[in-house]
Amino acid sequence: MNDNISAKKTARVIAFYLPQFHPTPENDEWWGAGFSEWTNVASAKPLFKGHEQPVIPADLGFYDLRLPETRVAQAKMAAAYGVEGFCYWHYWFGGRRMLERPFNEVLSSGSPDFPFCLGWANHSWSGIWKDEPHRLLIDQSYPGEADDRVHFDYLLTAFRDKRYMTVDGKPILVIFKPTDMPDAKIRFDFWRELALQAGLQGLHIVGINMMEFEDASALGLDAMILSNLNFTNSMINEAKKIFWGIKRRLSVGGPRVIEYREAIKHLIPDLNKFNCEAYPCVYPNWDNTPRKGRKGIVLANSTPELFEKHLQEAVNALGGRAEEHKIVFVKSWNEWAEGNHLEPCIKWGLKYLQVLKKIIG
Repeated sequence: MNDNISAKKTARVIAFYLPQFHPTPENDEWWGAGFSEWTNVASAKPLFKGHEQPVIPADLGFYDLRLPETRVAQAKMAAAYGVEGFCYWHYWFGGRRMLERPFNEVLSSGSPDFPFCLGWANHSWSGIWKDEPHRLLIDQSYPGEADDRVHFDYLLTAFRDKRYMTVDGKPILVIFKPTDMPDAKIRFDFWRELALQAGLQGLHIVGINMMEFEDASALGLDAMILSNLNFTNSMINEAKKIFWGIKRRLSVGGPRVIEYREAIKHLIPDLNKFNCEAYPCVYPNWDNTPRKGRKGIVLANSTPELFEKHLQEAVNALGGRAEEHKIVFVKSWNEWAEGNHLEPCIKWGLKYLQVLKKIIG
């Protein structure tokens, strides 16, 4: 069993972590010198009556992830309120990595001494940061076995770190879009074979399921994360498939607005109806208008009290599983431009984290 699990906790909480909050040469070229996620966050504007924008970070401020002090402060805060570890988003484009500096420094320095796993964000990059979705910046490709081997060799360095999170001794690897990946099962079986050859017990590969597939085994997955908030154009056009009976408020010209108290009724499905282990995903809040403007979606009027109900339902859904398998994913620790974050903001301070500590222990 993972040494980081406390017997007092009702669930293992893993929070997705975005490493976008620092300038990179690519973002300087595409969006202007100094661009980071904070650029969109700080420039957001209210788009309808009662729309709370911009949302301003509190305790940690407008941080820069190149600073080790920032990363240590994040980990201390997360640990103090019940987060077991971060799932750092990892970007790999046929050998090219992006936004790699924060995690590379976490890995090489050994600090912070806080558990983690990796999630491969295997999607092409477009101009979605600035509401330019048809502008292709980097294409996600899958060159073949040679690239898979090089990719695994990089991942293995992380897997061998004592902080790396596991299930049944197997490193957790999250895949953002398993259905986008050709030959997914072949690739994952190959990686499992390489893991065994490297002396690991295997891999625990977890795909995010936006209610788009049923057979996890066909994709080579060991488990799935149920993400019922599938904010794609098809979901918008057929919203009733996700938000049964919810009345949506639509401001003139957008964005689309759904009451948080209504949305959370449908975000934790029955975990037992799937053919593999399924983990719930909870959302403290959601408002991606800083990125998408009037094309965005807002879950309006989230409060710590409503989040408590949402989180408690997710924990209850785990039932009588073995402690190591009681996993809840949180989207997210710091997705500020999507309006989903546990980090404190000016309005609510530490209240969402206090809810987490109350429910998780």
